Amino acid sequence: MAITASMVKELREMTGAGMMDCKKALAATEGDMDKAIEFLREKGLAAAEKKAGRIAAEGIVMTKVSEDGKKAAIVEVNSETDFVAKNEKFRDYVSAVADQALATSAADIDAFLAETWLADPSKTVKEELSSQIAIIGENMNIRRFEQVTAPDGFVESYIHGGGRIGILVEMATENVCEAAHEAAKNVAMQIAAMYPKHVTVDEVPADYIAHEREILKAQAMNENTGKPENIIEKMIEGRLKKELKEICLVDQIYVKDSDMTVGKYLESVSKEIGAPLTVKRFVRYETGEGLEKKSDNFAEEVAKQAGM
Repeated sequence: MAITASMVKELREMTGAGMMDCKKALAATEGDMDKAIEFLREKGLAAAEKKAGRIAAEGIVMTKVSEDGKKAAIVEVNSETDFVAKNEKFRDYVSAVADQALATSAADIDAFLAETWLADPSKTVKEELSSQIAIIGENMNIRRFEQVTAPDGFVESYIHGGGRIGILVEMATENVCEAAHEAAKNVAMQIAAMYPKHVTVDEVPADYIAHEREILKAQAMNENTGKPENIIEKMIEGRLKKELKEICLVDQIYVKDSDMTVGKYLESVSKEIGAPLTVKRFVRYETGEGLEKKSDNFAEEVAKQAGM
């Protein structure tokens, strides 16, 4: 397969590796982008996380929380341009979609689109979307939604960047007070800034850990030829532990106080309020996730929802 300059550029943007290293990696993996990333990681030339690429769709993320704080919903609605995403009519429409998501019993986006539109029972959600496309004059897409419930505490929400990132956090505590809400908001801001994948290391899938261990082993073998195997194993485990701390919320360094982890911060708040305060789960949406550099995907999804 011919390696093009655009492929090299894309890989460089995703990994931060040098141009020649990217070219070699693509040549060695016959142009397979995912394999090329692993190739660079094994050589110690790329980080574990891909860098964010250009996002092909605009839009906003919005959250709604019930009055009792026990239930919340998060939605992402895409538009074609940033101009429309900032439009008040568009934002009002997304707010109504979030209300629908809070009340829905739909298990997936197709069932959600087929539901009766709460604000006008003569229409379905899909029909209202078509009406809004005609009114606003731009293709739009209800991309995803999720509900979070908190039977043993409350749900906290946080919106960053005017709707670029949205967070829902399920907190468990017997003392739902102002201090608990403030701590939950701080945790939500941490999630927005540091992008954890799991709450604790116990949630990390075993196959992910096994895969990362293999990558780190290849790295260590390339860097430390001749070192005893037991030393290399200790290096691998040390690096793996460090990587897992970066993706697990409670083990991350707390952004507001680098002397403690998020877990230690929650322990201190628990003492302050006289009851344990813990994170049960979280949802993090960022506008355009999964649409990286694939502008055709947005058009396909709009066509699907419009029944074209």
